[in-house]
Amino acid sequence: MKFFFPVLISLFTIVNLYARKQEPEVNGLPVYSPQHQQIDWLLRNSTYKAGVFASADRRELILSNGLVERVFRIIPDVACVSYKNLTTGLEMLRAIHPETIVTIDMIAYPVGGLEGQKERGYLKQEWVDTFTSFEREFQLSDTHISGITPYLDWKPARWASNPSLPTGKRVSFLYDAVNDPRLKDITIIVNYELYDGIPLINKWVEIENKGSQSFVINRVVSESLALVEEESAVVGLPEEMLKPQYIYVETNYAFNNAMNYRVSDQTAHWKRDYQYTSQVNYNYDTPCILEIYPKTDPNERLKGGDRFRSPHSFQLLFDGYDRERNGLAVRKMYRTVTPWVTENPIFMHLVSRTDEQVFTAIDQCAETGYEAVILSFGSHINIEDTSAVNVKRVKVFADYAHEKGIQIGCYSLFSSRSIGPETDVIDPLTGKPGGAFFGKAPCLASDWGLAYIRKLKYMFTQTGFDIFENDGPYPGDVCASTSHPGHEGLHDSQWKQMELQKELYRWFNARGVYVNAPDWYFLDGTNKIALGYREVNFSLPRDRQKILNRQNIYDGTWLKTPSMGWGFVPLTAYHGGGADAVLEPLSEHLKDYEQLMVQYYGAGVQACYRGPRLYDTEETKQVVQNIIDWYKRYRDILNSDIIHLRRADGRDWDGIMHVNPDLKEKAFIMVYNPLNEPIEKEISLPLYYSGLTESAIVKEKDEPKGKRYKLNRDYSITLKISIPADSYNWYVVE
Repeated sequence: MKFFFPVLISLFTIVNLYARKQEPEVNGLPVYSPQHQQIDWLLRNSTYKAGVFASADRRELILSNGLVERVFRIIPDVACVSYKNLTTGLEMLRAIHPETIVTIDMIAYPVGGLEGQKERGYLKQEWVDTFTSFEREFQLSDTHISGITPYLDWKPARWASNPSLPTGKRVSFLYDAVNDPRLKDITIIVNYELYDGIPLINKWVEIENKGSQSFVINRVVSESLALVEEESAVVGLPEEMLKPQYIYVETNYAFNNAMNYRVSDQTAHWKRDYQYTSQVNYNYDTPCILEIYPKTDPNERLKGGDRFRSPHSFQLLFDGYDRERNGLAVRKMYRTVTPWVTENPIFMHLVSRTDEQVFTAIDQCAETGYEAVILSFGSHINIEDTSAVNVKRVKVFADYAHEKGIQIGCYSLFSSRSIGPETDVIDPLTGKPGGAFFGKAPCLASDWGLAYIRKLKYMFTQTGFDIFENDGPYPGDVCASTSHPGHEGLHDSQWKQMELQKELYRWFNARGVYVNAPDWYFLDGTNKIALGYREVNFSLPRDRQKILNRQNIYDGTWLKTPSMGWGFVPLTAYHGGGADAVLEPLSEHLKDYEQLMVQYYGAGVQACYRGPRLYDTEETKQVVQNIIDWYKRYRDILNSDIIHLRRADGRDWDGIMHVNPDLKEKAFIMVYNPLNEPIEKEISLPLYYSGLTESAIVKEKDEPKGKRYKLNRDYSITLKISIPADSYNWYVVE
């Protein structure tokens, strides 16, 4: 590949070009004067405002919000020369890299950066003054500074703990080709967004083709950071060494059905730095360069008038190694940049055989306080049937639900089914259908797949359905077909299918349709994913399900907010199991039904209550109503972040605690007893993230008066809890 394209302009010309283009933006910026604050942003973040500044000599542009600072030298070329965590003072950057590396028609073009650094273990400010610009094909032509414009047009359509889109600042560096006439219509745009109130930067690259000639965008390395290594290892391979833990990076190119981002990520590449000759590893194997690009190259053909957009990389800075604190930071990131995940409707997962069962379920939801019905898998409607008769029938369901104040939606299976040899993904090893993540699956870019998307959009537009549950969204399958209209061949099949899938979810999001999807598409508009569980466990006896469910809740909320995950309650048989596994008849298993509802609602987690009805007797109805009333009364705090107190192990108490410094209820404690005898004991409650500093009033359940506790120096209190045998208890902290 060609990495350095000769450029026939002098350094003097480059400097003049920068001065001319940068002056309107940089010269008008305020001079940077960092103001270091001592306020914990996880408790109070309103004073941390994103800004774009200039250095006193006007040679640097600085993005800063008081929590993170990123500095760009703009003369003689744009180069990130500093990336600092302002809370800890850690300088993360040890060497300068290009702003992006774009491969077009198999030629790689580094963009931005400076040369002249000899020592790559650290970077001194005075060295930067001696560095020079690379002679490269793409040179800076303009700089744009603006506020953040969210790339999803989300409008809240139901209860959400955060109904606001993020704010902050964007800086875009535009680069044009200066020598090769063939590339004269190509503009490369490197974008940075800095958010208010959180140490988070979003970076992505766009490529615009303003001409008529087409190009193939083979690969875009949207981020390349030479970072300070995490540990000293004289020998060892990169996979054996720690990667830097002070930065968390998440992109919108993740899939694996793991219900977990780290395992699903397809873009982070930790690489060796062979130019870093002063590192302690004898073979230069330290993983200290982070590059962001999809593992499978896009190879997208960019036609005239088209624009390519790389995955967005959200870079969140950690200020320590505490698991709970770092988890709170990640959850704050989701609440900030994907506020749609804070929508959390109370829904039933209906298994219907007749139209009458749908109307009955809607009535029961309205009477008990539920807010939505999802027609589950195995139900009797087909959302892919766009016939006039079916549209009319489905619209009757929607109209009736809306009259009752209930939202309604449905399930649709995509993967793990075969449509036909002309439609399914083609295994590149055999040239035949198969080889997909789920064995067989249709190709979303086939005629059938494109029609599938059109049918879904048509049905939701015509019927007014509010919720879409997609089972098996495209999990990264590749397709070797050359006859599918949505992709050219194997080389671009993954990227094209992913773009189709994500566009569908963005379309739903912009229209207020709530999306459950069992893969990691949060950054492209989905609302919820599975909490993380083994499905066959719901065929186990109920007493085992209760403890396992609490383990799932505990484990699944370290890096997800309560509203981001769904659980499961099998009202009727699911994956087998006997009578001791299900809740029907509900009135005969009322204690277990109540316990399972309290466990989920007490965690702020919605479960799929899968069956034909919510209640079967007046007594059952009253229990359901009481729990929903209780949940709604404390909905704000129950949807707030979780502090993990003790994981369920069947041997002693277990519990979680919600915290929110902005509410009257600063904390809400849920504790459980798996034993056949009552538990009474003292436990330590860490109340730092509640925002309380001196004292706390603790009420057991709804008692009118509570007991005041003085906080210890570590912001904890010692609370005596009492839990009945095989039951639960809860406490409110004000």
